[in-house]
Amino acid sequence: MNPAFSVIFFTSASGAGYGLLIVLSTMATYGSIPLDPVLGTIGLGFSFILVTAGLLSSTLHLGHPERAWRALSQWRSSWLSREGVTALITFGPWALLAYYWCFLGELGLFGKIAAIASILMSIITIYCTAMIYRSLKTIHQWCNNWTIPVYLGLSIMTGVIWGATIQAITIGVTQLYIIVSIIFILIGWQIKRYYWAFIDNSQHFVTPGSATGLKGGQIRFLDGPHTEKNYLLTEMGFQVARKNVNKLRTLVHLWAFCIPLIALIATYFFGDAISVIATMIAALSSSVGVLISRWLFFAEACHVVTLYYGANKA
Repeated sequence: MNPAFSVIFFTSASGAGYGLLIVLSTMATYGSIPLDPVLGTIGLGFSFILVTAGLLSSTLHLGHPERAWRALSQWRSSWLSREGVTALITFGPWALLAYYWCFLGELGLFGKIAAIASILMSIITIYCTAMIYRSLKTIHQWCNNWTIPVYLGLSIMTGVIWGATIQAITIGVTQLYIIVSIIFILIGWQIKRYYWAFIDNSQHFVTPGSATGLKGGQIRFLDGPHTEKNYLLTEMGFQVARKNVNKLRTLVHLWAFCIPLIALIATYFFGDAISVIATMIAALSSSVGVLISRWLFFAEACHVVTLYYGANKA
């Protein structure tokens, strides 16, 4: 599929924002973080900026962005519509949590309910985003059991890393939190490796033979249906050379996982002396790596319509 940068930025930025909201809400609910107003303002405010910027950018690839609100009416049948609805609902408990945290300095019963609701709605929204692609049966690189774990895993991973940065800037980050962050990086890394292993060693069940009803042997087209590229080939038959895919995957391993891992390990051993710089490097690096990973998520996807144009598999 031809990657649209607006969608890539949307899924990456909003994913990190929801991941950060999940982390802060969880820690506030269990009382494992002080309800410092500066921490709450920067943390909840930054997650709000990430999500809002992502949601706004998602409308840029539309022919008529001013009509984007109409997508909300199709929530009964559309995962895109459900994502929009849940994203808007999430702002409610989010704002309530910010009020209790930043202005009152304590959660109380309603503050904890708002925090738990923020966690649940964030997870549901990320799930809906993943299901937009997971539900497309014509693209096996998306319609598989690894798509949802990849979205959830990378969102929470980037949220945890940005949480370390914000804590280092405000109240200081603990060694326990650094250990948890390292664990989430390793989990996200392993999920991504499993996803790539799956798409490299599998293909769509539809083949040129099954599509034409011809049995036995290798089916190939003698001549293509078009002499020039058309819209379908440009958008759904987008191809990346295998050598470039390998290079980009290496960059994902480096930027999304290796550099943040090294930076956080250094933070664990050297503490406050380098915590702000090291955690900032980890957060920025992971965000760049996730952007590249998300570009590959689209670029490596192959629609079954390409079989009609001579592809051997999809």
